[in-house]
Amino acid sequence: MANPSARLDALPFNRQHTRLLTGSGIGWALDAMDVGLISFIIAALTVQWGITGAEAGLITSVGFVGMAVGASLGGLLADKLGRRQVFALTLLVYGIATGASALVGGVGALLVLRFFVGLGLGSELPVASTYVSEFAPSRIRGRLVVVLEAFWAVGWTLAALIGTFVVGASDDGWRWAFLLGAVPAVYALIVRWGLPESPRWLESKGRFAEADAIVRRFEEASAGTAGATRAQQSAADPAPARIESAAPAGPSGVTALWSPALRTRTAAIWLVWFCVNFAYYGAFIWIPSILVAQGYDLVRSFGFTLLITLAQLPGYAVAAWLIEVWGRRVTLATFLVGSAVSAILFGTAGELWQVLLFGSLLSFFNLGAWGALYAVTPELYPTSVRGTGAGWAAGAGRIASIIAPLFTPWALGIGGAGLVFTVFSVFFAVAAVGTIPLVDKRGEVLEETLVDAMAR
Repeated sequence: MANPSARLDALPFNRQHTRLLTGSGIGWALDAMDVGLISFIIAALTVQWGITGAEAGLITSVGFVGMAVGASLGGLLADKLGRRQVFALTLLVYGIATGASALVGGVGALLVLRFFVGLGLGSELPVASTYVSEFAPSRIRGRLVVVLEAFWAVGWTLAALIGTFVVGASDDGWRWAFLLGAVPAVYALIVRWGLPESPRWLESKGRFAEADAIVRRFEEASAGTAGATRAQQSAADPAPARIESAAPAGPSGVTALWSPALRTRTAAIWLVWFCVNFAYYGAFIWIPSILVAQGYDLVRSFGFTLLITLAQLPGYAVAAWLIEVWGRRVTLATFLVGSAVSAILFGTAGELWQVLLFGSLLSFFNLGAWGALYAVTPELYPTSVRGTGAGWAAGAGRIASIIAPLFTPWALGIGGAGLVFTVFSVFFAVAAVGTIPLVDKRGEVLEETLVDAMAR
């Protein structure tokens, strides 16, 4: 009979997929909310505490140090302990650390807590995208991962709303914002007990009966759904009898990422992640502060940032459609080129309408690129190292996100917004070139072993 992976690929989209995507997406949105909030909080603390640009950059960068460590460790743990377990743990870690940040009285304590926030955030993102990609039917896998990534726009929009109406409302507004950021700690319990483990991961560990039981739940949800005949036929078959280990021979963990079958993919995707992280976090973390520096007051700056943020949603929607029409590689490259052009235009914007228009275009293209990037990354690796591959790619990107918040205030002092966004444009362009060697697996079955990857 068909194994659990093949049966998942044969299923139509059903209510179990909706539940899984929504449950994962809420965690993703809460993640984005926390990352977005820090940009508004930094702008407020600059006014209230009088922190310098260097201190503000350090507060942001230490969070990304934690994210770099978390992304690398989270992927490894997800391949060893399971996707769901690590997903829930990461939500718990960064939720508690964010809530505790509301009590700090100085920069030093905030730096320590931001590291632990980053540790949880960095682990969660690659694990969540891997988790959803392993449940999604192959014909719509890329689209579902982009929809997952679209929850980032929901979370960032929430951050902009909280920044505008909570952070800017009073001197203690930033403390209330941090308390709201503690919600993920509670949501972690829902994830732990309410979402299933990945059948593909269970199968790779030889836990076939558990994998079969979860797939059967998805097949039962497809009963009466158009196109469910094959799934129901599979569900009627007995549970698989094989008990041998499904773990492939050969290198494992990080070593496997640089095996002959995967090294080109790994080098290319690390380059793309590095460049996109540098340009995105260098720009979007600092947009509220840049607008304040250009003479807009705190409230108007936050309001403009909210409008720019809303353009992320149509960016994701277009990327979600194109990724199953054009494929992963072309869609990703197109949105990266659009980001490069938009960055140049935003850097030269002088009038308010130009700031809003070009900022919205940058938001549209950049977040559409993020959606495509999260879709393509897990697909590059076989099940045994999929979490590790996605996690270490994100970790490589986080190195850039550590550097970018320190670079931006320094470059602003030298050449203003024009210089800063020209540099970001170059990084987007390099990322677009970096997509050329990537494997495009639109509509294809996910690779299970290194042998599958070598046969590609």
